Amino acid sequence: QLQASGGGLVQAGGSLRLSCAVSGLTTSDNVMNWFRQAPGKEREFVAGVRWREGKKRYADFVKGRFAISRDASKKTVDLQMNSLKPEDTAVYFCASSSEVISSAAGAGSWGQGTQVTVSS
Repeated sequence: QLQASGGGLVQAGGSLRLSCAVSGLTTSDNVMNWFRQAPGKEREFVAGVRWREGKKRYADFVKGRFAISRDASKKTVDLQMNSLKPEDTAVYFCASSSEVISSAAGAGSWGQGTQVTVSS
């Protein structure tokens, strides 16, 4: 199971840190991901991290601004979001997958979303 938290309202240029608590991992949950979905848009990949090796991937639109990390001892996957823009406004979801993915169709388990709103 995945439980996301940490969303909120922030001004443009500000920062937020999202956290996803992970429980019940199986051998199919090799990669932990963050996705987001803005109103009227499809759910899109934001960042992913391999649970064991820690190798990370980012969508081009967040490179240099967002950082994903995982803490195996705490069983959490965090997304540090800096230099936020109004276009980052969306519901953010954590999701697990058995392999590296770029689309929501490849995800296995989903957490509930957490709203991030960036005001201009």
